[in-house]
Amino acid sequence: MDRLGAGRDVHTEDAPPGVTVSAHQLTTFDGAKVEGVLHALDGATTVVTLMHPRQSVTHHPMIPLLLRSGVSVWTQGSRSPNNDIALVHEQALLDAAAGHVFLRDNGFEAVVTFGHSGGGTLSAFYIEQASLEPELRLDVTPAGRPIALAGARMPVPDGAIFLAPHPGQGQVLLHCVDPSVTAEADPMSVDPALDMYCPRNGFAAPPEPSHYSADFLQAYRAAQRDRIARIDARAAELAAEVAQARARYARTGDAADRRAGLAPRIITTYRTDADPCYTDLSIDPNDRHYGSLFGHRPDLTNYGLVGFGRLTTPDSWLSTWSANHTNADFARCAPGVALPTLYLEFSGDQAALPAVSARMFAALAAGDKTRHVVRGQHFGQPIAEGEPTGYAAASVHIGRWLADRFATAAPRRTR
Repeated sequence: MDRLGAGRDVHTEDAPPGVTVSAHQLTTFDGAKVEGVLHALDGATTVVTLMHPRQSVTHHPMIPLLLRSGVSVWTQGSRSPNNDIALVHEQALLDAAAGHVFLRDNGFEAVVTFGHSGGGTLSAFYIEQASLEPELRLDVTPAGRPIALAGARMPVPDGAIFLAPHPGQGQVLLHCVDPSVTAEADPMSVDPALDMYCPRNGFAAPPEPSHYSADFLQAYRAAQRDRIARIDARAAELAAEVAQARARYARTGDAADRRAGLAPRIITTYRTDADPCYTDLSIDPNDRHYGSLFGHRPDLTNYGLVGFGRLTTPDSWLSTWSANHTNADFARCAPGVALPTLYLEFSGDQAALPAVSARMFAALAAGDKTRHVVRGQHFGQPIAEGEPTGYAAASVHIGRWLADRFATAAPRRTR
C-alpha cells in the first residue's frame, strides 16, 4: 500500500544557464527575521516573487519554469515556515513586505506576485493592504492584537499571478472540518448522523465514489458552520484571557500577570479532512481524482496527525482558520486587487472547485485580468500518466502573459 499522502512531489526541469542564486536574511518592520532566496537571471529586470503563509517555497517546481520565461525569481520565507501553530496572516504581510522592499531596493523595475494555493490568498491580502493609504490599513488582528501595517513600507507590485488559489484557509477548513465530532477533546467522538464516512450516509469504500443526498449535505454544511462557530467562541475566550493578563501587567507590573500573558493557549482541532467533495465527485464536478490534498484515503487521513488547523493559538485560529473572523479571505480581498492579473486553475483541483473559482475570479477588480483552466492536480501532478504536469501546462500561459506586459530576458539555452 502506498504511504498515505504520497505523490505530491512533482519534478519539472532544471533552471536555465545564466542564473545566480543567493540567500538573504531580512528584517521585517516589526523586527522579525525572515529569509529569501533570489534566483537572478542575467539581464532580467522583472522578478516574480513566490510566498506561501504556511510552507517554504524555496524549491517550488515553478521556479525553473519561471526563469525560462525570462524573469528572475524570489522565494520569500515567513517567520514560521512549515509550522503554522502561531501563523497570524497580518504578520505574514509584514514578512512579504520585507521581500518587496528588498526587490525594489535592488533595482528590479517590475515585481509580479505569484500565489499558489494558500499563497494566492496571501498575495491578494498583501496587494489589498499595500494598495491602501497607510492610515486605512488594518491596525489590529482578529484577536485584538495591534499590528503595525500603517507604519510599514509596503511596495505595491506591478502584476499578480494566481495559480490554483483556494478561497483562503478559513474557507477551506469550513468545508473540510468534520462536523460529526461531538467532543473537541476526543478525536474518536462521532455523531453517526453527521459522519460522511459512514455507509448509511452515502459513503462507499474507496476507491468507489460516494453519493450523498441533498438533505445530508445541507445538514452537514450547517453542522460544519456550527462547529467552526464553537471553536471561534473558545478562541475568542482564550484571546480575551491573554489580553486581560497583559492589561493587568501594564497596570501592576506583576510578574504573575506577565507570565499569564505569555503562556500559550493551544487549541487542538481534530479531524479536518472531511469535505464530501473528496469522495463524491458529482459535487461541483471537475477532473479531480478521488481523495483529498492529503492523499487518496481521506477516511483515514481524517484521523491522522497531519491536517489543516490541527494545532493553533487563539491568535492564529482567528486570523487564519476561522471563516468568520479571518481577513485572509480571497473574495474579501479581491476587490482590492486592481493590478494586471493572470488567474490559472487546475482542472483536477480538490481545494478550489469550479464554482468557487468562478466567484473568486469575478471578484477581482482588475480591468486587465485573464483566466485559464489547465489540466493538472492541485500540486501540479498530471491528471493522467504520461501527460505533461500541471505546472508545465500553466507555464505556457504564464510565459505569454509576462512577455505581453513586462520586460523579459531571453535565458541562454542549455548546450
